[in-house]
Formats: sequence, C-alpha cells, structure tokens
Amino acid sequence: MTQHVAPPLVLIPESAPFNTDQRAWLSGYFAALLGPAVEGATALGAGEAPGGPALADNGDAPWHDPSMPLDDRMSLAKDRSEPQKLMAAMAQQDCGQCGYNCADYANALFLKKEERLNLCQPGGKETLRMLKKLEAEFGTAAPAGAASAASDDAPKAEAPVGPYGLCRENPAEAVFLSRRRLNAPGGEKETWHIEIDLAGTGIDYVVGDSLGLFPANAPALADAVIAELGARPERVIATKLGEKTLREHLLTNYSLGSAPDGLFQLLSLLTSGAQRKKAQALSAGEDPDGDSAWLDVLGALHKFPGARPDAEVFLEALDELQPRLYSISSSPKADPGRVSLTVDAVRYSHRSRLRLGVASTHLGERLSETAKVKVYLQKAHGFGLPENPETPVVMVGPGTGIAPFRAFLRERAAIKAPGKNWLFFGHQRQASDFFYRDELQGLKDQGVLTRLSLAWSRDGGEKTYVQDRMRENGRELWRWFEEGAHFYVCGDAKRMAKDVERAIIDVAATHGGKNPDEAVAYLAALKKANRYQADVY
Repeated sequence: MTQHVAPPLVLIPESAPFNTDQRAWLSGYFAALLGPAVEGATALGAGEAPGGPALADNGDAPWHDPSMPLDDRMSLAKDRSEPQKLMAAMAQQDCGQCGYNCADYANALFLKKEERLNLCQPGGKETLRMLKKLEAEFGTAAPAGAASAASDDAPKAEAPVGPYGLCRENPAEAVFLSRRRLNAPGGEKETWHIEIDLAGTGIDYVVGDSLGLFPANAPALADAVIAELGARPERVIATKLGEKTLREHLLTNYSLGSAPDGLFQLLSLLTSGAQRKKAQALSAGEDPDGDSAWLDVLGALHKFPGARPDAEVFLEALDELQPRLYSISSSPKADPGRVSLTVDAVRYSHRSRLRLGVASTHLGERLSETAKVKVYLQKAHGFGLPENPETPVVMVGPGTGIAPFRAFLRERAAIKAPGKNWLFFGHQRQASDFFYRDELQGLKDQGVLTRLSLAWSRDGGEKTYVQDRMRENGRELWRWFEEGAHFYVCGDAKRMAKDVERAIIDVAATHGGKNPDEAVAYLAALKKANRYQADVY
C-alpha cells in the first residue's frame, strides 16, 4: 500500500465530480473505512493491511471477469490472501449496487468495517453462500492491523451516512414524471423510457453514472404471501427495519424474490420426515427437485404447505429488499433537472403463476405520475466520456444497453464535441425494437452520430448480433482504433460483453496484422489505457 507522509489525508481529489461537502464526506468515509493504522493511503483496496495479508486490488485479480464461473474464480484465488478470496466470491461487475466496488466490499468485510454479507445483488445466493463459507474458514478473529473497534469490548462506531442522495444509506426523494413505451406493436419485449424529476434532491450527475432506486413489491404478491401465511396484514411488527404493519413490511422492506437459505432453514424446523430433509437440502444450496432456481418466497411456501411460521419470525428469515441500479440515459447538459432511464419490464409465467421483476414493473406500471420515489446517485467506476471532446468514440449497446450511449450522444451534441461517434445497436426486430429510432436518426442527420450499425437477431433466417456487425466493419473499426478511439460496451456481462471482446481480438488479428497472442495483448492494452470501458450487468 502506498504511504504518504504529507498531511492532510485527501482521498477524493478536487478534480473529482463532487462538491466540497461531498468530497469531504467521501474522503472521511474512506479514511474511516481503512482505519487509523493506514492513514495516508491513496486508495481503498491496495497493498497490505498493516501486519496482515494483502488486501484485494483490481490491479492483481485474474478472476476479475464477470463471465467467469464462481468455482473458476475461487480456484484462481485459492493461494491468495483472505481479502482476495472474498473479492473472488463477488460477481466481479463493479456495479456499485452494494455501495462499493468488488475489491472495496471484500476489504471492508475483511477489516470488519462491513458486516452485511448479502449486498452483492448480481452474485445473489451463490456469492452469499461463498462469503459465509469463507467467513467460517477464516474464523471470527479480527485481522491483524484492523481497527481495534472490532474488539467485543470496544464500542462500535455508527456507520457514516453520506450526503443526501449520494449513497444508498441516505436516498433522496424524487418525483416520478412519466413513462413512454419504446417498443412498437409486435415486439416480444416491454421496454420503457422513464423520466424522473431531480428538483430538490441535490443530485448532480454526469453521463456514465447510474441511478439507484428503491422499488416496492407488487401489492398482489405481498397479499398472496400474507394469505398463504394465514396472517393479518394489519398486524404491527417491529423489526430492525422499523415498526410497520406486516403488509407494509412486505411491500417496501423485504424481498419476495428468490427464497433465501434462511427461509428454508425456518421451514425445515416446521416440517418432518422427507419434507424436512428437502428443506434442509435447499437451505444448503442443493436442488433436490430441480426447481430451486424458480422458488421465490411464495413458491417456497407453496412447496411446504404444512409449514406456516409466525409472521414476525417469517420476516426475520427474509432478505432485505435491495435497491436496483440503472444506467442513466440522459445528459444533464441536454436534460437539466431530470434524469431518464431505459428499463425492460420483466414479466413471465412459470407453472401458471405470473412472475414480475420488482423494480422494472414498479417503474413500468405501478408508479403513478407525481409519485415519490427514493433514489440515489451511483458514481461510475471508470466509465465515462474521454476528456478530450475530439476523441472518437465507439459504443456497443444492444437492447437496454443503449441507455448510457443515448446519454453520451446527447452530451456530445450539447457541448458540440467535434469527435466522431459510432453506435452499434441491436435487438430482436427492427420494426418493433428500434429504440429511440427518430432521435438517433436526427443525431445522424445533424452529424453528431457519424456511423450507426444495426443488428437484428429475429429478422431473416440467420441471427445477427452486434459482434457480427463489428467483424463486418472490421477494417473501418480498426482505423478508428488507430486514430485513438475509445471503446465502450454496455449490457449482458456473461455472454454479450465477452463476445464483443472476442470480436475486438478478431479485428486486431484480421485488420491489424496481430498474431493471436498480440491480439489478446492489444485488448489488454486498451483496457489498461482506459480506452476500453464496460458497464455490464
């Protein structure tokens, strides 16, 4: 860990996109997180804890790949330090949904500055189970060099609460303005353009940032859970999240999605015989009936009809309802005072039950105009436009991955940036799924959007994806790279982003004359130079 001798400690430079109060709070927060023994450090997650093992650091993390299976990540980290193993258990998306990036979350857990193991939303149960396993392996002793407050006899400091609207612990109250359907008739998807008024929130974003949003569960689902429990919805229950009625808790405080291990543990205590063994197996991450992936909270109650816990104990077994992050699709220079999102509403049927995405249908159908919604700003981790407005930009964003690139283009238009812009966009069908068609065509007519390459996977007999268009236009794409273009990708981390990376390697080999090793190294060099940036989920 790099040490500095010159006080005062400043972790957030003046050039960062925060006001004075925000910079002061963030510097203090990270200093507190690192502890007094590491005062002077320039960043959280680098080097070693004093007297202890190496902390997690993105610069030396071969498992830092969201497409890599968890077992493979843990295998790569098997001989590494405890903090690095914790990092390998994360989803590797650096999405910020937990309030950290992956390395910082791991270090905070190791240094006993964070107790919650269930914050990695993309990792879900898989990450939570691995973190619990690692915690058991490491033991409960505080690591050497960690703040002495970890001692049982020392008073625990209250977690700092950041500026209003800047962190998940202190969300702002914004106003929902409108929704507009982006799909034309005939489309299989349901995608919405969402507008939210930021007046009074103090939120000051830049393109590339994301908006955290606290959703509410569907009332019909909460009511079905209450009915299955045989409980009274108006019963007032005090939990660590406050004193509310059972129905209010289930609407806003607790997740009714994937059934947590703790719920199956509770149900195992209320059953016997084969049902008890089945519940125990599910709580241990096993899948005795091949249906665990589909078991939400209501599904778990249906599966064990004889087990009906008391409502208070039931709430204790549930996970907290976590906020959701959405890439911002507007520019503060083009859309002052408001923010827009591009959201796929998730709906599907399974075994005669309609299943709904929580936040997506909250935004897509349940919020009424002028309704209040709790939001916070999640600053981007290394995802934003180049400082030089003359730098060419290549953007790959199929489906809702277009969101940050709509923001980029609106920003470049507003500041009259002279740099060239190339967008690769794709979806299922051109007739129904060409999001922002008129707007993109207008930007093209104005000369803001230099090139627009489209890929439609359900038009015609052969499926065409954005990576196919990249290869087809490989000669010109390589010319842009040679001119210093910055490359961006937004969308699915498991498949699409990796396919795009392979396409870049192919372009470097075919049109750049690189051998296989050199082509791979070329992509790595783009990443190291921050000329390749990803916003994946």
